[in-house]
Amino acid sequence: MTNDRSSNFSPAERIESLKAGALAGFCALLTFSIILWSNSFILARRFELLASLQIETWGWNLALRGAIAFIGGFLFGATYRYIIRQDRNPQLKAGAVLAFGLVRAFGQIDFGLSSQTEKMPAISELLPLAVGGIESIILFAVAGIILEEAIAKGIIKPFIST
Repeated sequence: MTNDRSSNFSPAERIESLKAGALAGFCALLTFSIILWSNSFILARRFELLASLQIETWGWNLALRGAIAFIGGFLFGATYRYIIRQDRNPQLKAGAVLAFGLVRAFGQIDFGLSSQTEKMPAISELLPLAVGGIESIILFAVAGIILEEAIAKGIIKPFIST
């Protein structure tokens, strides 16, 4: 059994990680909502190639997608705090955002392509997938920016490694 005093993962550190996760989760959910609204009411209506982004029904499916965005944001926030620690390395911060964003984006693209036929997809089928991929990166970028601000203002303490 380990002593909590000798561990970097003290109860206080865990609480800071929960705070970071909750903040990033809510940021991701809010960003997801704004993107969803923008897609449905702006992009889908102005660009015929993006018509598939139009939300037809607002129900459980959409609520589940929002929950997934929140959970992804929560996991990002808790992990981001440990990744960046006290570093001021912009490549490390961007790498964390891209890692989470690209994993989410590639998952969406993979699912979209798997639902296609064996033929080469047309641009009209690929463009909505590309938009979804870009959205994923934006989702985590916004959460990362908000976390950086919260850490800079002392709302969330950075993880201190010894």
